[in-house]
Amino acid sequence: MERNELYPIFLKLHNLNVLIVGGGNVGLEKLSFLLKSSPNANVEVVAPKFLPELEELVAKHPSVILTEAKFKKKMLKKRHLVIACTDDLKVNKRIYDLSRKRHLICNIADTPDLCDYYLGGIVTKGNVKIAISTNGKSPTTAKRLREFFEEIIPEDINQMVLNLNEYRKTLKGNFEDKVNKMNEITQSLKNKE
Repeated sequence: MERNELYPIFLKLHNLNVLIVGGGNVGLEKLSFLLKSSPNANVEVVAPKFLPELEELVAKHPSVILTEAKFKKKMLKKRHLVIACTDDLKVNKRIYDLSRKRHLICNIADTPDLCDYYLGGIVTKGNVKIAISTNGKSPTTAKRLREFFEEIIPEDINQMVLNLNEYRKTLKGNFEDKVNKMNEITQSLKNKE
C-alpha cells in the first residue's frame, strides 16, 4: 500500500519571501489559499497581466506586491518559496529547474512530479490549525475533509487552548511531570463516549 510520506510543517510566511509566477485563475487560487491562512504573508506575484479579482485581493493585503512583467531568473533571489502557475509548461519547468539549482522549494501547479510541497486543505479555529494532505492525489478529498473538520471542531476550541496555556504556565516540576499533568487534563479530548 502506498503511504503519504510528506512531512507537514507550519510556516511563518510573514518571515519568508514567497514568489508566485502567474496572474490568472490558478495564481488567484494559490494566493487566496496562502492569504486565508497567513494574511500577512510576504508575497510577490509576477505576471504580464493579472485578473481583476487578483488585483482586488492584493489591494486588501499590503504585504503582497504585484509585478507586471514576464518571469526572469533574477526574480528568484532572496526567495524561500516559489509557486509557478503560468499557462506555459515550458516556463513552469524552467522556474522549477532554476529553483532547484538555488535550493528553493517549489510548487508547479497541477504537476505533482514538479512539486517539493503541496498546498493542502487547512482548518483554522483560533489558535488551532489542522492541515490535510492526500499526497497530491485528490484535492477534492482534502476539501471535503476540511469541510468535515470545520463542522465538527467546536467554535470554542480556541478558549480551551488559551485556558490550557495559562494552566500550563502554573505547573511546577520537571518537564516529564508537566507533560503527564497536561496529558491527564486533555485525556477527555481523546475519549469521547
